[in-house]
Amino acid sequence: TAQTIPIPGNNWLTPFQVPIRHYVNMNRRRPYVTQLTSTLIIWLLGDLSAQYVAYEPPAPGDAAAVNSEDGEDETNTSSGFWAAYDPKRTARNLLIGGLASIPGYRYLLWLGENFNWRSKVLSIGFKVVFNQCTFTPVFNTYFFSMQTILTGLTNGTTVTMDDIVERVMHTVPASWRNSWKVWPAVTAFSFWAVPVELRNVFAGVVAIGWQTYLGLLNSTAAKEE
Repeated sequence: TAQTIPIPGNNWLTPFQVPIRHYVNMNRRRPYVTQLTSTLIIWLLGDLSAQYVAYEPPAPGDAAAVNSEDGEDETNTSSGFWAAYDPKRTARNLLIGGLASIPGYRYLLWLGENFNWRSKVLSIGFKVVFNQCTFTPVFNTYFFSMQTILTGLTNGTTVTMDDIVERVMHTVPASWRNSWKVWPAVTAFSFWAVPVELRNVFAGVVAIGWQTYLGLLNSTAAKEE
């Protein structure tokens, strides 16, 4: 019979007890609404981060760098970033993240309830490898495929299956290889020390940086195609 892996003391969470308590209570009352809301916030931050990192301010003196109303040079200012900000890209990411939110939450619950053997190290190690070999490539394929489809829809261009396959081939292998540098440690720590109710949001906080990387990778692939 499978046994639940005991979680060690969560003293590292002590400074965050009040917000965590509120979050856990909300998650217990309305888990799907809480997870969806958390996911949308995380994906919003990830998209803003990706767009900000990719933003290239115009060179000093360029017409695009000068405010047409008062002649002020806006190079390297936040207003310059917001002028180049793409809300359609944010909308695409929120839709992609929102659709994946509940399945991802259910998957983490399922993974936590299975493969629990007497050896904690063996159990968590297997979960890490299983996650990397199944969920990660499937999710990355979904992410880049949806990016291609939704970009075509918002830009009014026709997207063929060949376009989707090309984007996936340009992005998924690289993203899967790089995921081994981040997610095994995150997954192992999550199942070792993070309470069940917080695992999805914990992974989501790390995913802000990961979504930044995926967004940049997708943009690079789009420019090369």
